[in-house]
Amino acid sequence: MPTPTTELRDGPARLRVAGGAVPLEIAASPRARTRGLLGRDGIDGAILITPSKSIHILRMRFTIDAAYLDKQLRVIDVHTMKPNRLGMPRWRARHVLEAEAGALARWGIHPGVQLSIDH
Repeated sequence: MPTPTTELRDGPARLRVAGGAVPLEIAASPRARTRGLLGRDGIDGAILITPSKSIHILRMRFTIDAAYLDKQLRVIDVHTMKPNRLGMPRWRARHVLEAEAGALARWGIHPGVQLSIDH
């Protein structure tokens, strides 16, 4: 059963997308949100930064896709970001989903898509 976004905690989960599921790491604590993808050379699946209205990828080693989600996990906006960039805040966003560049398009994630999370 999908987890309400008010119950999101650090740790592994599954992101449900149209064609199946993707490994997901949830970063909900201040420490986990600060660390995010720093120090990594890639990610298998995606990471959800929550709560968050914006991100930066300063000192990151690879280009990412970032999907801004509202509190119901509906995609508001999607951007590809190169390392050492600051993202503009999306005021309606509650979460930011990050994955390696190109992954969100492969998974069919674009504005308007409804996502869900299983633990």
